[in-house]
Amino acid sequence: MGLLDPKEFQLNFANWMSDCCELMHGDVIGIDGKRLRGSFTEITDKDGKTGMVHVVSAFCAKHSVSLRQVTTDIKSYEITAIPKLLDLLDIRGCLITIVAMGCHTKIAQKIIDKGGDYLLAVKGYQGRLH
Repeated sequence: MGLLDPKEFQLNFANWMSDCCELMHGDVIGIDGKRLRGSFTEITDKDGKTGMVHVVSAFCAKHSVSLRQVTTDIKSYEITAIPKLLDLLDIRGCLITIVAMGCHTKIAQKIIDKGGDYLLAVKGYQGRLH
């Protein structure tokens, strides 16, 4: 496994998953980010510290599989990774759910532009929106 090119493997695996799990109208796709405990990035922040790898995943509830994953830039979390993840998915007719961190008009507009629907979580700290 160590001899495999990680980027090439990721691309081929994602294509295989797309073939195995065709999304249908009405499927629910949950998007959420997680920090991978015990992992560290090779990238350092402005203070010279390395951080844990943060991954944002698209999970299909019907098929119980992760469709795609992208890593985030250090300190950016889901906000910048969600649009990149959406670019990798065909979400026409699907319902996309995202936690409060991803509740942004640009993300909602991207989902609409790609033919999907959305359900975005809102929390009390989001003032007037809540």
